[in-house]
Amino acid sequence: MTTVDAFELSRTKMREHGMSEVSIAQFEHLYRVWQHEEASSWIRESDVEPLTDIPSFHDVYATIDHDKAVQAFSKTAFLKLNGGLGTSMGLECAKSLLPVRRHKAKRMRFLDIILGQVITARTRLGVDLPLTLMNSFRTSADTMKVVSHNRKFHQEGVPVEIIQHAEPKIDAATGEPVSFPANPELEWCPPGHGDLYSTIWESGLLDALEERGYKYLFISNSDNLGARPSRTLAQYFENTGAPFMVEVAVRTEADRKGGHIVRDRRTGNLMLREMSQVHDDDKADAQNIRKHPYFNTNSIWVRIDALKAKLAEYNGVLPLPVIRNAKTVDPTDASTTKVIQLETAMGAAIGLFEGAICVQVDRMRFLPVKTTNDLLIMRSDRFHLTDSYEMEDGNYIFPNIDLDPRYYKNIHDFDERFPYSVPSLAAAKSVTIHGDWTFGQNVKFFSDALLEDTGQPSYVPNGEFVGPQGVEPDNWIV
Repeated sequence: MTTVDAFELSRTKMREHGMSEVSIAQFEHLYRVWQHEEASSWIRESDVEPLTDIPSFHDVYATIDHDKAVQAFSKTAFLKLNGGLGTSMGLECAKSLLPVRRHKAKRMRFLDIILGQVITARTRLGVDLPLTLMNSFRTSADTMKVVSHNRKFHQEGVPVEIIQHAEPKIDAATGEPVSFPANPELEWCPPGHGDLYSTIWESGLLDALEERGYKYLFISNSDNLGARPSRTLAQYFENTGAPFMVEVAVRTEADRKGGHIVRDRRTGNLMLREMSQVHDDDKADAQNIRKHPYFNTNSIWVRIDALKAKLAEYNGVLPLPVIRNAKTVDPTDASTTKVIQLETAMGAAIGLFEGAICVQVDRMRFLPVKTTNDLLIMRSDRFHLTDSYEMEDGNYIFPNIDLDPRYYKNIHDFDERFPYSVPSLAAAKSVTIHGDWTFGQNVKFFSDALLEDTGQPSYVPNGEFVGPQGVEPDNWIV
């Protein structure tokens, strides 16, 4: 079968499932790149320059008229990417519905905190700050049920929800849409957060915002509670006149495998380079945090008129670099059919906007939760959730957490082993747990806390201290 015929099977399948022509055009772009442009997917080290000397949030803050900043903020809309199910943690609902911690005895989920941040900004600054969630077909119903039950959140004129597209998973051997009768839902996947742009185009969101006088759109991930609306950054973005701005943060060794912004030597434009676009020969340079000191936080600011014009130029489908993910059709079963999932990254659009810029932000604006290791920190005493719904910590330099994936990767297993609350991390430099350990109340980790695998389920009793020697002995040698 020819390549064209193989794609036509995907086109037919998408139409049979009621997919729009914009979503089909978007997938066709990804498919054609996958089939014909393998070599061009590399962003070689010799073709780029490192990004350096980026203005920091602190530098920006000192130059802002904060009374005037409310005016820029009043022209800003807020969009959260909320299509993820959190399958890496064994969730079957939107990740944003995962409880993070309690506030005044009330259980707070990601979504509760996001809504709290928006309501607080509206009340304290007297702005409308419309919030739109980009949900997926899997997260929409549960998410909107929670939103509708929040008595303090009201919004008219601007949609609270837009639905991202879905695309077929591709059989790696044939290039055809995969078939999986055991669970047909697994035949589909989201096209990555770069799908945001065609979804926005198709939804009419930009028109709705422009009609109401909004000029700027701030976009971030729902699992990053640090990405709060900011009048300082709104005013800075307005002052620069830039069409597109990405928030970046200083890389540490833990971030060396993340996407980072570089400058194209040929065009001078900024561009996002994901590790999947790094050739093996360039990996050492790309992961050198001194050479490439900033990583992409996936929080972006964009001028609505500039985005609208760019989308019109490309009929709603931006020519973003394609990310190829090799998986199995059932991600929990390695014996099932090998598939390719084709995605794009939201931040990659920076390369399409001349005059795009970056701003360096502190770690307090980058608090993502991708794994239960991250969740342990968020639920710990390292954080305080303020009445303004800010996740507050002293220095935002966190201990390295390494939980045995056999017993803690799945959220249900994680919760079962921390039945009361997670241990204290206030005095911990790192935490490493090997084996199956369950924790009592008021346990405290300190220094380089280490628990070794005993070969059987083990228990840390109430009030114990866990350090480099494991559970500290009760009898001290004096």
